[in-house]
Parts: sequence; C-alpha cells; structure tokens
Amino acid sequence: MTTFTHVTVLGTGVLGSQIAYQSAYAGFQVTAWDIDDDAIAAAKKRFAGLAKTYDAEVEGAKDGKSAAALDRIAYATDLAEAVKDADLVIEAVPENPQIKTDTWTKVGQAAPEKTIFATNSSTLLPSSFMDATGRPEKFLALHYANRIWVMNTAEVMATSKTDPDVYRQVIQFAEEQGMVPIEVKKEQPGYVLNSLLVPLLNAAGALYVNGVADPETIDKTWRIGTGAPNGPFQIFDVVGLTTAYNISSMSEDETQRKFAEILKRDFIDHGKLGVATGEGFYAYPSES
Repeated sequence: MTTFTHVTVLGTGVLGSQIAYQSAYAGFQVTAWDIDDDAIAAAKKRFAGLAKTYDAEVEGAKDGKSAAALDRIAYATDLAEAVKDADLVIEAVPENPQIKTDTWTKVGQAAPEKTIFATNSSTLLPSSFMDATGRPEKFLALHYANRIWVMNTAEVMATSKTDPDVYRQVIQFAEEQGMVPIEVKKEQPGYVLNSLLVPLLNAAGALYVNGVADPETIDKTWRIGTGAPNGPFQIFDVVGLTTAYNISSMSEDETQRKFAEILKRDFIDHGKLGVATGEGFYAYPSES
C-alpha cells in the first residue's frame, strides 16, 4: 500500500471534480482547489451530482459510501493552503501550457518536501512542466478518462527525471483509487488513449468544417459502422468543448484552427460547453 492519505486536486472542472470525488470515494482525504468562490460553489454542485450518479451506477454506492465521500472533501481557493498537507497533488487546470507552468511553479514553492506531483494533462508532455516544480524527480503524468467510475483507466507516464520509486507509488495509488493503471513506457503526446482517440476527433472536426456532413450524421455513421456507443461529437460534449477548443486552437493544422473558431463562435460564447452545461452539440436533460 502507499503511504498517501491526503490528495489535493487542482481544478474542479469536469474531470478534476471526478478525480477528486473518486479519490474521496476510495477513502482518501481530499482537498479540492479552484481559483475563486464561484468555482468552488460550482464544484460542490458537481460533487453532489456525482454522488447521485454513483448511487445509480456504481455497485455498493447506495450503502452510504457515496455520501461519505462528500464528507472527505475539503475546499480551498488559496493554493498554498490547499497543498500544505498533500501527499499527492494532481493538477487538472485548463489545457494551457502557461497556466500549467505558472500553477506548478507556485505549487513547487508551497508544497512540503514529501509531496509527489502529477499532471492530468491530456495532450501536453510532463517534461514541459517538470522543471517548473523545482522537483522534477517527484513529477510525472497521471491521466484519467472522463466518466472515471466507468472508464477507470489511469495512464501513468514518467519523464526522464522521474524517480522510479515515485512512479511505483503512483501506480499503487491508482490501484487503491479503484483505477486500472496503464503503464506508459515512454513520453508520448496523448499517452495511449488519446493517441487513439484524437485522430478520430480531428477527422470528425474536419468533416464538419469542410461541410461534408453534420455532427448528427457523422456520429450516426460512426455508431452504426463500428458498434461504438458514442460518436465523436457526443465525445466532444462529454470531454467539454472548452478543452476541445484549447487543443484545436493550438494546432498547426489550419482546419483544426477553423474548428476551434467554430467551437468558440457557435458554442462556447453562448455558454454551450457540452454535457457539463446541459448543451453542446446536443442538449442534455437536467439532473435536478
């Protein structure tokens, strides 16, 4: 077993909130950090919704386990306060290199010596941020898939400077958290999962931008042709259109940048961010 007891999760968006809640559900004490009180208020609503989802979808959750998880989550808007007792810090802030670098610089200055650092970045290499922490030997990537309680992979990817013992501890933590650790043997943008998924999403975006087919038709084609439960635009909605925008806007491919412009103009600027807000490419019923 690991010696971890206290996990701090930075960022309480769609996936950050899931990482925090799953950690608490597995018995860890969790601090959920975000930038201001409004973000924390939104996080509390997400956690309450996750408790209901776990009751409905996770075996054994109704025996009080999902409610008990909520009691193990503390909240913070002060970064130094959030990490002061952390055995493990998992960063899930926006997929923006500067934001991540700034965050890790501050965490490295504030966290105690014992703390291990992990980024949940879905596309950026951990070596891009390792030196910002001041402790690259204690830094690696720990990447989760959305709907963490069902798609329970945890991709663990070290850098050339990561201490092998730190890597082993994080593998063990993932198991204790209820995940299936995926050991990524070398740095790879997109890890394993997104190396497979992103080309699909890019192709779907290109079909849409070029007017070949609308999202509903593209999704229907993929579902029928492969037997997959969701098409690429349904996946975009689950991942969140802000994340999709951040990734596409940084692309060197002109078509992907055009897709980013469409996401911002037609969806994000109108508050349509995907499942999290009840509407993206599709509309979703309220959980209330």
